[in-house]
Amino acid sequence: MRLLLVEDDDRVAAAVSALLGKHGFDVRHARSGEEAIQALLPDGGPAFDCVLLDLGLPDQDGFEVCSRIRRRTATPVIMVTARADVRSRIHGLNLGADDYIVKPYDTGELLARIHAVSRRAPLNPAGLVAPEPLLGDGPPAAAQAAVPAAQRTCLLLGRIAIELTTRRVTVDGESIVLTRKEFDLLALLAGRPGVVFRREQIISEVWRTAWEGTGRTLEVHVASLRSKLRTPAMIETVRGVGYRLVVPSAG
Repeated sequence: MRLLLVEDDDRVAAAVSALLGKHGFDVRHARSGEEAIQALLPDGGPAFDCVLLDLGLPDQDGFEVCSRIRRRTATPVIMVTARADVRSRIHGLNLGADDYIVKPYDTGELLARIHAVSRRAPLNPAGLVAPEPLLGDGPPAAAQAAVPAAQRTCLLLGRIAIELTTRRVTVDGESIVLTRKEFDLLALLAGRPGVVFRREQIISEVWRTAWEGTGRTLEVHVASLRSKLRTPAMIETVRGVGYRLVVPSAG
């Protein structure tokens, strides 16, 4: 597995590279945001399977680097930082990061998260990860027209409409932008309104892992979804169990 490590501290980078190397990773080190962007440009070699992105970079903010990476490629990005506040996590996920891990972290957790986000669609023939459109923008008009109306599954939940085939979500007719995991989480809950999904079940179905450290990531995604859907009470926390989607009452 090929991994791009974006870290300005050479000592930290050396330690992380050595650790990952022992587990079979081919690590390339970038010391700045610009160097990371250049490393992700097509060069005829194999594409990266994952990017470990430190937010404290010397030339530009790590959040901006994440945004630039996401505009160019769908390669999974894990933000690595000492910023533990929920707002920073939500901001990073909104920019397109696939996961977020806070320093200091357990090496086992880091490895588990890398493997979890790397379970993605196969590379295209050119060796590049095919970029996905921002959810909420939907596919090109021609692609939408090619999908028979009878095959378009749409869930209507009060003010919210979820188009499963186009991965498009609207609130009061206005498209909203969701990350890949946010959409998957919403679709899972919306598929069975009122049913309580256990945290372990959600993590298994959305993140394809049983790693318990993903629980915090789930909480961040739920908080982000509540904000974007403009109906916080729609996703209800069932204390000690998990979450369920509550359909708003008419009127």
